[in-house]
Amino acid sequence: MKRKNKTIKDHRPHKGIYVLPNLFTTLNAFCGFFAVISAFENHFSIAAISILAAVFFDILDGKIARVTSATSRFGVEYDSLSDLISFGLGSGLVMYLWALKPMGRIGWLAAFLFTICGALRLARFNTQAGQSSGNYFVGLPIPAAAGMCATTILFFDRFNIPVSDHNIIILIMTYCLSFLMVSTIRYNSFKHPELYRKIKFNVLVAVVLILIFIAAMPAVALFFLGVVYVLSGPLNLILRQCIKKETADNSKELDQEHSELIKP
Repeated sequence: MKRKNKTIKDHRPHKGIYVLPNLFTTLNAFCGFFAVISAFENHFSIAAISILAAVFFDILDGKIARVTSATSRFGVEYDSLSDLISFGLGSGLVMYLWALKPMGRIGWLAAFLFTICGALRLARFNTQAGQSSGNYFVGLPIPAAAGMCATTILFFDRFNIPVSDHNIIILIMTYCLSFLMVSTIRYNSFKHPELYRKIKFNVLVAVVLILIFIAAMPAVALFFLGVVYVLSGPLNLILRQCIKKETADNSKELDQEHSELIKP
């Protein structure tokens, strides 16, 4: 008697990796490494552009992984390591070689603080994945902090501003970015589904104008967009606190009026 062939499912763990998203993650790490090499050769504008390219590839690898259903634990860990190379260590070294080196110990400590805060930011993000709303980031994202550093270099280069006259400002900015990365301040993630479904005509015109501004003066436009995003977190926090306080005061006044009305 012939036996029917039965399909036997292989429950062994899948040892392969998804090529396309991890390729973009590798390009992210390559751009960060190339930024450091360029900074050692005093090509700081090229280093800044390389960091921005790393930000671009970092955005792409996540989008491609979700669209192609190629997400994996390996990809998440590899992405974090690449981000640490490009945005943590890479951006910290570029800032040190560009502006912080003449300040001695306080300079390289600022660069180290930027790197370690970036590592802590990534570790916290991985451990809290799925626990917080996807509509916002807790703390300044490390690609945004690195992008702020890169656009600052391009802004200084665009207007031929001597960085030696503004070392203190760059030092303070580095410390502030480090603090914002490990803070609990919320930043918009721009992942609202409604954001991409229907938008008002005025918003569409504003987006087009911003794109024209970026195309006409990329260094200036990207710098100011970075400043706006970095400041948006603290400003929104202050605004929420003011609204909360005003709501509490109004509620207290209503309770007082209600208690006076019910008095005999």
